[in-house]
Order: sequence, then C-alpha cells, then structure tokens
Amino acid sequence: MLTRIVKKTLVFTFGGTGYCLIELLWRGHTHWTMYLTGGLCFFLIENLNRTVLLGKNLAAKCAAGAAVITAVEFCSGCIVNLWLGMNVWDYRTLPMNLLGQISLMYSSLWYMLSAPIMGVAKLLDSRLKIEEA
Repeated sequence: MLTRIVKKTLVFTFGGTGYCLIELLWRGHTHWTMYLTGGLCFFLIENLNRTVLLGKNLAAKCAAGAAVITAVEFCSGCIVNLWLGMNVWDYRTLPMNLLGQISLMYSSLWYMLSAPIMGVAKLLDSRLKIEEA
C-alpha cells in the first residue's frame, strides 16, 4: 500500500517520462521542462479521470484531456518560451496558433491521444492503492 504523496509522485513521474517519450518519438528531442509539463498534465488528468470524469463517455474524457494538456502547454509555453526565452518550441508558423505556444493541430492530436492516456491513468489508479489511515 502507498501513501498519497508516494502515489502522486509516481503519477507525476510516469506522466513526465511518458510526455518526454512522446516528444522524442515525434520531434526527435525533448527538454527538461517538458518533463515538468507532462508530469503536471498526467497528474491533473489522472485526478479528473477518477473524480469529475467518472462515468463520462470517451468523447467527453478526450475533450477534457485535450483541454487540460492544451492549457498546461499554453501556461508552460508562456513561462518557458515567452518569459524566460528558452525557445523550447514555437508554433507561430502553424495555422490557428495562440502566441506560438499552442495550436489547433496539436490540440487535436492531444484529443486523440487522450483516449490511451485516460486508459493508462485508470490502470495506474487501479494498481496504485493508497493506504487508508
């Protein structure tokens, strides 16, 4: 049995690692800030998946997942790219982008990837049992 802190840390670590692996497969490189971004995304999605989204259909879950990831990427991009000038990514050349940090194309991809992400989140939640006091 795990404590809540250990479970949340494992969920964050799993998400950060998974996000970086997706980036490595897609772009061929990643950045340490993407680990933090991915960890936060998966942490939020896992929590939503077992609370607010419980019993919702797959389309609603995917829309929520895409919204979470897009929002976290936008906030992360504004801090990392615009404020700190780290230039981790730049979507200004893509159509329908917002400040070069998010784009409709990537939000659509996150929608499609949210189905397996939700499945993994559910599996992880069922495997990582919390010790109740």
